[in-house]
Amino acid sequence: MKKNNFILTPISAMLDDVASATIGTSSGIETFPLCDYVMQSVFLKMTGALEQKMKAISWEMATNDYEYRYDRYYKHPLGECSSYQEKKEIYKDLVEQICRVKNKYYDPTSIDKLLVLENTTKKIEGLFSGSSLMIWAQRSFNEYRDIWATITEKHFIHDAYNLLTNGSNLPNQTDSGKSLVDIYNKHLYRHRNRVAHNTFSYQQNLPTLDTLVNIDHKYDNYFIYFSMLMLMDEVFIKLFDEYLYSLEYH
Repeated sequence: MKKNNFILTPISAMLDDVASATIGTSSGIETFPLCDYVMQSVFLKMTGALEQKMKAISWEMATNDYEYRYDRYYKHPLGECSSYQEKKEIYKDLVEQICRVKNKYYDPTSIDKLLVLENTTKKIEGLFSGSSLMIWAQRSFNEYRDIWATITEKHFIHDAYNLLTNGSNLPNQTDSGKSLVDIYNKHLYRHRNRVAHNTFSYQQNLPTLDTLVNIDHKYDNYFIYFSMLMLMDEVFIKLFDEYLYSLEYH
């Protein structure tokens, strides 16, 4: 597959695969141990694919702009592109490159953010509603619905420098909601590292009672993770498509 095709292919396709793979699975209690195994597997695939996309996008920009290549690959090199900070750097770089190619300012907030959010929500609901995966994790799915219902277009593409909106720019936050930056850094990214590096191997299999009563525990939720990864992925797809269009017609 060509690099551009890989970048422009939504990672949500991986959820289609897991939904198809579990369609014939019963929802009896004997199948519940499969839930975490399946969720971890698709979570790692999605995080890994998005990390590789970041590197591919950066390389494409470096191929077309030698100054950017020198700056990004020699002066300020990226790491694994797994952290939010590195994704934010690629986001900023991509917006700047679009501006440079167009030779005028490009406002990323012009993206139809409401449509991006609706597409993400519909995808999760369409794939998981009534599926074995939802039945296995019914409580998590209900908590996901409550939390994701509070996410609006104000939570992402804050400006040309911030892919996600942080807490300081969401003055109306309450205990029922967090910024996506907080959820990514304190929950999704931490879980990615635990699963990827197998740190669960020496930890308890079940959370402690203190963890369960902590209000933040509800954010340790695969459905939220999937939604956030898909949302960021769709933003990058739209920006990269704009970048390719700018290269061709300017």
